[in-house]
Amino acid sequence: MPKKRVKAAIKPRKPSLESIKNLVIISDTHVGCKLALCHPDGAALDEGGKYMPSLLQLKLWAVWENFWNLWVPQATRGDPFIVIHNGDAIDGNHHGSTTQWSHNLADQRKHAQLILKDVVDRCAGRYYHIRGTEAHVGSSGTEEEQLAKSLGAIQGANGNYARWELLKTIGDRHTAHFTHHIGTTSSAAHETSAVNAELASAFTEAGRWLHAPPSIICRSHRHRCSEIRLPSKYGYVTAFVTGCFQMKTPFVYRLAGGRSSAPQIGGSLIRLGDEEIFTRHSIVEVGRVEAE
Repeated sequence: MPKKRVKAAIKPRKPSLESIKNLVIISDTHVGCKLALCHPDGAALDEGGKYMPSLLQLKLWAVWENFWNLWVPQATRGDPFIVIHNGDAIDGNHHGSTTQWSHNLADQRKHAQLILKDVVDRCAGRYYHIRGTEAHVGSSGTEEEQLAKSLGAIQGANGNYARWELLKTIGDRHTAHFTHHIGTTSSAAHETSAVNAELASAFTEAGRWLHAPPSIICRSHRHRCSEIRLPSKYGYVTAFVTGCFQMKTPFVYRLAGGRSSAPQIGGSLIRLGDEEIFTRHSIVEVGRVEAE
């Protein structure tokens, strides 16, 4: 008898980058700092030893896991998503500080790779990496370029794995612009001034050269989440600053606004809805000083 031909199972098509409606943004993970992310199993050192996380770092790790295991699936409605790391993935050896568990940047980079590999798997490799502050990630972002390459980040037009900025298309008519830096202030009364200035600058430049302005502007660096929204012809335009995954370092206590505030730990989401594009933020207050 002739053998029956068995039809090969049809594999579901992997959604294209252009069709993804969710962008998850994390930043300022500062791996290598004793006040930032560290895996509960510890970090391997070049000399063969191991650094183990503090109780504060274990608390921070619990927030990190809650973000990825609970908040992200809920906020994205279980749909596929893109991840963008908006800079300062490692802490580096900066400003003469002593808060790093290793001044060997290879140690920091390898541990960041260990932590972020799970993130890349969660987004099925749809991962972009933005370069942060040179004091943290090396001149011209060399350390983040190596890290992004090891993670298989999506390459830019010039072949680099980490980039200084990203203009990402979302849907048919929306774009989001990402870069790490933004101006800071020690005054709570003017916290959104630089955020509004970024939006005004984007519209001015778009008008000068007759380009479509971005619908979303994303910045980091401050470790404080804030957002402004303004109406436009195509719905609201938004500029926001992400939170972070690092506790307060000794440098923060020099700042009028920083020394009296708790760290703002968490990440953000850009989602294209049925009618407009919008943002959400998961910000957790961690490390508040208890009264004695």
